[in-house]
Amino acid sequence: MRLEDFMRKQVVTATATTSIREALALLKQNRIRHLPVLDNQILVGIVSDRDLRDALPSSLYARSDDHIIMTKPVQEIMNTEVITAHPLDFLEEAAKTMYEYKVGSLPVLEENKLVGIVTESDILYKMIELFGVNKASSQIEIEVEDRYGVLAEVSQVIRESKVNVSSVIVFPSATEGKKNLVFRVTTMDTRTVTSMLRDKGFHVLDPIRGEFLRD
Repeated sequence: MRLEDFMRKQVVTATATTSIREALALLKQNRIRHLPVLDNQILVGIVSDRDLRDALPSSLYARSDDHIIMTKPVQEIMNTEVITAHPLDFLEEAAKTMYEYKVGSLPVLEENKLVGIVTESDILYKMIELFGVNKASSQIEIEVEDRYGVLAEVSQVIRESKVNVSSVIVFPSATEGKKNLVFRVTTMDTRTVTSMLRDKGFHVLDPIRGEFLRD
């Protein structure tokens, strides 16, 4: 999935001369945490709710210059080294970028024009959707040999059990030479399919043998 498929296209922005007070109001009114800063429609920085909080005077002390601080332009506190993305970047690439650079959002640029923004919440929610966790379903995890065709073999058994698969994740196993397959299936009763998998010699890690449905 590419960013253009789910990025927020109606982006709330500020200008370099927007005051700290005005920026705080924009964040509150729009229930957002990141505010791209534009100058003549060009992205020149980004300011977050944390940046704004850090710029504010402590509530423990009354200062005569509090009003002056609130009227300062965001250009004095904004981050000018903005990490960005492109509309055709994949979701997982954006997630990796946000993790590596420790940022909570990525302004999305196309030909140097701001066309959208994605936040860590957007990424997390979309991954929940892709994994099928937001729908009634169950998880089946199987440890298999890391060899050609094994995914197709497991999928065939699940197909024969007449259970529908909503998502599949493949990741390395803790055991050398093996990998784990995690299937999200659209049933709350996995006893039949897990029994069939075990009968075919597959090592089912989850659900554990002997688990039963609660009333």
